[in-house]
Amino acid sequence: MNTDIETNATNGPGEGIISALSGKKVVLTGGGTAGHVTPNLALLPYLKAAGCRISYIGSKNGIEKSLIEEAGIPYYGIETGKLRRYFDPKNFSDPFRVLKGFREARKILKSDRPDIIFSKGGYVSVPVVRAAASLHIPSIIHESDLTPGLANKLCFGAAKKICCNFPETIPLLPAQKAVLTGTPIREELFHGKREKGLEICEFNNEKPVLLIIGGSQGAQSVNESIRYNLDALMDIFQIIHICGKGKRDNMRLTVPGYKQFEYVTDELPDLFAAADVVVSRAGANAICELLALAKPNILVPLPTAQSRGDQLLNAESFEKQGFSVVVADDVLADVVVETAKKVYEERDKYIEAMKQSSQTDSTALILNLLAENIRK
Repeated sequence: MNTDIETNATNGPGEGIISALSGKKVVLTGGGTAGHVTPNLALLPYLKAAGCRISYIGSKNGIEKSLIEEAGIPYYGIETGKLRRYFDPKNFSDPFRVLKGFREARKILKSDRPDIIFSKGGYVSVPVVRAAASLHIPSIIHESDLTPGLANKLCFGAAKKICCNFPETIPLLPAQKAVLTGTPIREELFHGKREKGLEICEFNNEKPVLLIIGGSQGAQSVNESIRYNLDALMDIFQIIHICGKGKRDNMRLTVPGYKQFEYVTDELPDLFAAADVVVSRAGANAICELLALAKPNILVPLPTAQSRGDQLLNAESFEKQGFSVVVADDVLADVVVETAKKVYEERDKYIEAMKQSSQTDSTALILNLLAENIRK
């Protein structure tokens, strides 16, 4: 079993990067989903430590507003509209909202006079990055998924550099702009303690730990596959199951060795530290966290019927690089016991592959790009 007391921490930015960013004004942007905000939150401690002056431009009522205000960062809300590839009556009105957002973003940027923009994507980022370009303010943008989304594509021409998570994304980006960085990971995830995680779950060191993560809302099909095989899995593992709000199995609340959570916040670093194998959906941020923490994993991508297929491509890339095993959602119940056992037995192979990856020091790489491209 993994007996590490803490997960591995990143190297963090060097003194040269901190010096170059000292006193500079940085505007962060991105929104629409937590995935477009969390990496920005991960950068905040380092930007603050470098003495940067930080503000955020997001939508007026998106999820990013509450998350950023909780972090104590000045927040500016602008109008935004969704840019769709399919017919919708709002396609006639949303372009005018985007134009209004551009004017609002340009006014904010002229007043705030930042030295650089970092954009995590989402539709709110389009007017911000384009407005910055009109004012000769450099922007670094980040694409999480293997295939670029429309919002980021609209910003390619205005960006100085484009960060990405997957080697396969590089040819899909403009030449000379693409940089393989990975995703910034919240620093607190690197400081979880295995023994504390075991204590939270009332587990011991006699069996390895399997952690199940279904995404922010939980994944019913994953939950059902795990519970269908629970007895067989518990012959091998102790199980931490983050199952989603309202999705606990109340008949199994007191089963020794099986701990359910609807969602977790402060406990997550310790639960990650306790885990020997993880079963997860294949959202870009989730799998980059697994990579950074070097956690052997089984990825169960969201089916293409429920998404644009980005999770399937993300998972296939991680499998190809030797980081993960991919299992289709509709066969998980048939193979999860055998697969989890095999991944655990071969865990050293996956850990070594992940530790050799160049994408595990993402924060330092991105901060270096900010420092190199700051407005002179």
